[in-house]
Order: sequence, then structure tokens, then C-alpha cells
Amino acid sequence: MSTPFLSSEEYDERAHVLYNEAQYDEALAMLREGLRLYPNAVELHVGVGYARLARDEFAWARRSFDEALVYDPDHEDALAGLGEVLLKFGQVDHGMRQFDRTIELGYEDDIDLMLQIGRALFREGFVDNALLYFERGVSQASDSAEAAACVGYAKHRLGLDDEAMTALRRALSLDPEFAEARVYLANLLYDGGDVDSAIAEFDKTTPEDHWDELGIWRLMELKKSVYKLTDEDPELRPWEARLVELTGELDAIDELLAEVEQSFAEQEHAAMSQAQGHLETLGSLLSGLAHQQQAARVSADVLASEGPHRIVMGDGSTFDGTWDEIVQALRDARSDGRPVDEYMASESRRHYGATGTLIAAHAPEAFIKGSADAGLLRIVR
Repeated sequence: MSTPFLSSEEYDERAHVLYNEAQYDEALAMLREGLRLYPNAVELHVGVGYARLARDEFAWARRSFDEALVYDPDHEDALAGLGEVLLKFGQVDHGMRQFDRTIELGYEDDIDLMLQIGRALFREGFVDNALLYFERGVSQASDSAEAAACVGYAKHRLGLDDEAMTALRRALSLDPEFAEARVYLANLLYDGGDVDSAIAEFDKTTPEDHWDELGIWRLMELKKSVYKLTDEDPELRPWEARLVELTGELDAIDELLAEVEQSFAEQEHAAMSQAQGHLETLGSLLSGLAHQQQAARVSADVLASEGPHRIVMGDGSTFDGTWDEIVQALRDARSDGRPVDEYMASESRRHYGATGTLIAAHAPEAFIKGSADAGLLRIVR
């Protein structure tokens, strides 16, 4: 429905509200309506660019940012948006120049812009560059908890955990209600083996503060071990409910299918046992042949599932062996003395914190293949 008599600024403001509520389709419709009346309005073109970017329509987003820059070549938000799109297209140098241009134009004191650029770089894996923009934000607004926390996230991604915890504590001193920073700090403390401090931080969070199931599992584990809670303790119920919200649970049909599958497996096992009994009566010759064939199959299965495998890391280093041996070698290469399961969980959380993509950490094979899917390594065999 048309909204007459609105200025281009009013269209932009209304679209901005919709954008902040993640109503990207509605925001885009509002901006298009505005552009029909004000085709040269730079802010509307910039708004379309960000709405397109939020919908992963990168080519269209680039077009909108380019159009905005035709009307205003020095528009800082258009430069930042175009830089992010160019990173998506792999045009890294060109994208970095757009970000650098905002500094040249004197926008270093715009903390929101600095954090926006830093996050764009962080998401694409340019953590060193992201840290520079986060630190610019801190230098311009030393009272910003958000800027301090971003520095902490980047420091952790770079393996500087002590500095990361210092930055996160700084963020929490500025804003004690900053739940994201507190959960992150608690996990870092847990990874570092400081159980007492970890549970102290976890205890200050609520189930709704958590969006990563790993943190909830750790919190429940600590509560059970430190406070001697049983699995049935009412204090754990809200956390279990939050886990269900994040991971889902079996509905009635899923449970029925699981029961049927289990019953079928039991019947199949019984049939195989009976068949094995009959085979044993065929005589020693056939029995020996069967054992030889079975041994050959087992050997083939072991070779297929246990190795030797080879992976190649981003820096060109290679690791050979079974999945278990490769993960142990990766852990040892980082001089990490923790058990393998804790190492995998820590690396999974580290990658999740940087990209939002969770790598499976329940078994070495799943961890390696998940890391390959995330682009962290390449499986040769």
C-alpha cells in the first residue's frame, strides 16, 4: 500500500526499523517505494544494498552500493557495504581499499562503522584486519562494552586467550548484563581448566543467554560435579528445556520409528546368530574358509575406516594416520596437553565463535570431516 507525502528520510527511517527487526522483505519493499519517488536518494540505495546483503543477494547488493557511490563517492556506509560484498566475491584487495577509504575520509571516530567493518572482516576470516578495526573502536569509545568484547573475540580467534579474557572482563566491567561476553568468557575459562572461575561466570547467566548447546552442557556438567546435583535435580530442568529449544527433541513419530528400527535390528541380529550356528555344522574346511573371508573383510573395513589417511592444512603441513592419530597430532602441534575430546570441543567452539558454523566434535572422524567442510583443511585420502 502506498504511503504518500513521506520524505526520502522518512522512507529510510521506516525501512531501518524493519531491517533492525529482521523484516528484510518488508524493508526492501519500503525502500523500493521510496526510490520510485526519490530515485537519486543515496540513503535509499544504501538501504537496499544492506537489505540485499542480509538476504545473501550479493550481486544485487553490489549494484545498489555502486549506484549509491555514483551519487556520493565518499558515502561511508556505501563504502563499507561495498567492501563487504567484495570480500564475498573474493576481491579482497578491492574490498580492503573500500574499508581503508573510510579511514582516509576521517570516519575512524564512527565506532558503529568501525565495528561493522571489523565484523565483516571477522566473518570472512580476516581476523588480524578485523582486530585493527575493533581496536579503533575501543580507542574512540573506551566505555563501549561491545567494542571491548569484539577485541576479546578476535584475540581468542588468534590464539591469544589471556588477552582475550582481559578484554572480555573489561567488557563485563562496563556492562555486567552483557550476556554474550559472559558466556564466551565462561567457556574460555573452562577451556583453560579454571573450573571455579568458569562456574562462577556460568552461574551469572540464564538459559536464554545461551545460543550454543556446548556452553549449556558444560554448565550442567559443572553443576553436577561442583554442587553434587543429580540428573533429576529440579535446578537442571530449565537448562534441559533450553537444550531442547536449541537442538529439538524426538516427536511421537520419530520415537515410533526408532522403536521399529531397534526391533528390526534385534531380529536381524538373532537371525544372524542362528545362521552362524548352522554354518558351524558345515565342517572344519568350510569353517576355515569362512574365517579367512571374514578376516579379509575385516581387514578391508579397518583400512577403509581407520586409515591410513592424510590431510593437508592451510599452511601446507600434512598429517598421516588413522583419524584418531591425526587429531592427536593436530593437538600436539598446538602444544595442547588436554585430552583429545576437550581439544576437539575447544576447536569446534573457537571456529563457531568466529564463523557461526559448528564443527562436530563427538568423534575424530566427524571432527576432521567437519573441519574439511569448513575449509580449514583438505582430506587427501
